[in-house]
Amino acid sequence: MLIGALAGGDQISGPVWVPSAPPSLENYLAPTLQPIPLLPAIAVLMGLLYLSGAIKLWVTGRSWSLAATASFLGGCVVIAVVMGAGVEGYGLRMFSVFMFQQLTLMMAVPPLLVLGKPGTLLLRALPHNRLGRTVMTGARWGLRSSLGRVLIHPALMIPLFLGCFYGLYLSGAADTLLRTWTGHVGLEVLFLVAGILFTVPILSTDPLPARQSHMGQAVDVAVEMPLHAFFGVVLMMAPAPLVPFFASPPASWGLDPLKDQGTAGGLAWSYGELPTLIILLLILTRWFRVDTRDAAAADRRIDRDGNPELDAYNAYLAQLHRQGPAR
Repeated sequence: MLIGALAGGDQISGPVWVPSAPPSLENYLAPTLQPIPLLPAIAVLMGLLYLSGAIKLWVTGRSWSLAATASFLGGCVVIAVVMGAGVEGYGLRMFSVFMFQQLTLMMAVPPLLVLGKPGTLLLRALPHNRLGRTVMTGARWGLRSSLGRVLIHPALMIPLFLGCFYGLYLSGAADTLLRTWTGHVGLEVLFLVAGILFTVPILSTDPLPARQSHMGQAVDVAVEMPLHAFFGVVLMMAPAPLVPFFASPPASWGLDPLKDQGTAGGLAWSYGELPTLIILLLILTRWFRVDTRDAAAADRRIDRDGNPELDAYNAYLAQLHRQGPAR
């Protein structure tokens, strides 16, 4: 059973529904949409647009990766479930559930979407008409503009990513924003955008305004991991509720707010670290493959054309050797 959440007091104002039943796995996964399911609708729209582009390529006899398609559609499904099922209702008043949603939107979904190579699919599936030319012009502008470089620069994306944790919860902004539907949904959109901006320069193989080296990608992830884990420790060790709004959940849920906050910290420390570790391993694997390929290509080039620098050095050593006895 669902009850409307009224404005005022410790309730959240706006078009929302808060479950009255205690939290459980069954209730988390119950297909109960919010009155305005914004993010699930966005996920469905993204999935349909992506699938239409992939089908167009397949129908016209052009290849497109099934793995990339499954990755992108999987990301859309995760958004639809995590933001559209009963878990969204509990996330309105439970810190642990809201933290789970935040980590999913920032760290689990973006790699799935980015590995789907949506930019490449867009460029390949665009129709050759006025709309296609307009989109292509916009894409070229984005690739060549300074704005695109700024948006994916580590100096912006890493502070933005960490600000969604430290800045949001330690400043009290979360307590203010989470009391309204607009603020709650706005934070969810921010989490997804911040996660995508952090992931694109690290994992994307689509055309980009600037591309980092593998070393730079690994450093970005390595810098974020300990700071992100430490935030989980802060939550677990806090002696009082960090977000007052989560300190008074519905009485029918039978929750201990401080214990629930500890669970949120445990999720930030464990669930939040797993996707980051997988991303780091993927970067190192790509780095190894590129170095191996480059070394093999260099060996083939030397076998074919020789090595002028090494040959010149050997000739210099031979000359010194001949001059040695004479001296």
